[in-house]
Amino acid sequence: MTLAPIDLILLAVYAVFIFALAQWVSRDKTGAKKDSTDYFLASKALPWWAIGASLIAANISAEQIIGMSGSGYLIGLAIASYEWMAALTLLIVGKWFLPIFLANNIYTMPQFLEQRYGTTIRNVMAGFWLVLYVFVNVTSILWLGSIAVTTVTGLDQMWAIVAIGVFALAYQLWGGLKAVALTDIVQVTLLVAGGLIIGFIALSQIGGDAGVVGGFTRLTTEFPEKFDMILSPDSPYFKDLPGLSVILGGMWIMNLSYWGFNQYIIQRALAAKSVQEAQKGIAFAAYLKLLMPVIVVLPGMAALVLAPGLPKPDQAYPTMMNLLPIGLKGIVFAALMAAVVASLASKINSIATIFTLDLYAKANKGASEQQLVLVGRVAAVVAMVIGVIAARPLLGGFEQGFQYIQEFTGFFTPGIVVIFMLGMFWPKASQAGALTGAILSVVLSGVFWWLQSTGAFTMPFMNRVGVVFIASLLAAILVSFIAPQKATTLPISFAGVSYKTTTGFNIAALGVIAFLIAVYAIWW
Repeated sequence: MTLAPIDLILLAVYAVFIFALAQWVSRDKTGAKKDSTDYFLASKALPWWAIGASLIAANISAEQIIGMSGSGYLIGLAIASYEWMAALTLLIVGKWFLPIFLANNIYTMPQFLEQRYGTTIRNVMAGFWLVLYVFVNVTSILWLGSIAVTTVTGLDQMWAIVAIGVFALAYQLWGGLKAVALTDIVQVTLLVAGGLIIGFIALSQIGGDAGVVGGFTRLTTEFPEKFDMILSPDSPYFKDLPGLSVILGGMWIMNLSYWGFNQYIIQRALAAKSVQEAQKGIAFAAYLKLLMPVIVVLPGMAALVLAPGLPKPDQAYPTMMNLLPIGLKGIVFAALMAAVVASLASKINSIATIFTLDLYAKANKGASEQQLVLVGRVAAVVAMVIGVIAARPLLGGFEQGFQYIQEFTGFFTPGIVVIFMLGMFWPKASQAGALTGAILSVVLSGVFWWLQSTGAFTMPFMNRVGVVFIASLLAAILVSFIAPQKATTLPISFAGVSYKTTTGFNIAALGVIAFLIAVYAIWW
């Protein structure tokens, strides 16, 4: 696949426009200088549309677009559960988690843990998240984004990594979260438009004279097995999506951890000017998640007809891009790059936020606001340099490396959900109990992983997450009774926290639930 000159011009126009827009929306007011609230929380003034768009832009990146399309090609519509169940998870986060965070002026997840439990768990989890974001998230986005750039343009992959890293760093370095969040509406619009264009053209080719509807009907007729949302145990892909676990089991743990307690996701909602504004943004993001399978799964399923026998499923999306005419190809490739840049910029900004506010500011209590902003910028640069250097060594053997990364993050997910859920909804939870739950999560996951690698034991990854969560939860509760919580200096306050939501939010939630009931009933 190659880009014509007009495609390259469109790509360059996108890059210049998004960079200029980021600088303009995050400019300082006359005579003013950015403080830490401006830089890390966008002055706590983000509107709902920016929150919703930024949540999706931070979430969707090259690995999700290419990987989900590949899974659509291989597994079918069942992979859409990741997107559709996330919509319901977002509404839960908006109704029950955000009111607690915003009422207590929380700006980072380690800060919540410190105020609820104590400094030890804050330091442990801040360090963990920094390592995870730099060596897992940043490196994987750089590596996968560079594969797309190299495939399309022929640019050497190392130079592609450097180019992506420099651009993603530069466009948000001066403005911080505001530069990222207020441009994400453009990024998401481009992303959605690109996905819809590919889906429309692919289905039109499949349907012929019958058009898009005829193309979709042909897919459902020729590949009915690809439209099973709940896989049976005899499915070869049951290990990836183990039946009812996608709606009743481990997927809930994974989604709650990702959407509720993940700094680079929740930071957008923490920057809202009010709880109601954050909840409107959450509802907007939920509806965008309902649309995502059309954008990232459907192109892969269309490749079943248009490109049968692909050697690797992950070639489905790039192959579908080849269907596009000159001009449109540049727009869709720009959409892919928008996903890469927006997601990468979000991770870098959150790394800077955690390092500066949870570690540097705590160790240097007299630091001025301008010092904190400067340290945040330096942290962003250092994180990106490390990511660029480490991307190839960590992910050079991509297929095995990325699977290992998924397993690695799954070691911690159950423990993260345990410590936050108990911290928010069980007053007797103690720091000792929380640390026990977090440590046991890693140990048990490691034991299960080792047993499975030796062939002595087999359990789908998603089921393992559910089992480890239950064990870690029980252990955390038991230890909390044995070693009660000591008072913290700034305890989390639940007084005055209201879980009441507006009529608009409630109607939006009912719409999401009705949609989920419909799609699972039709394609169970």
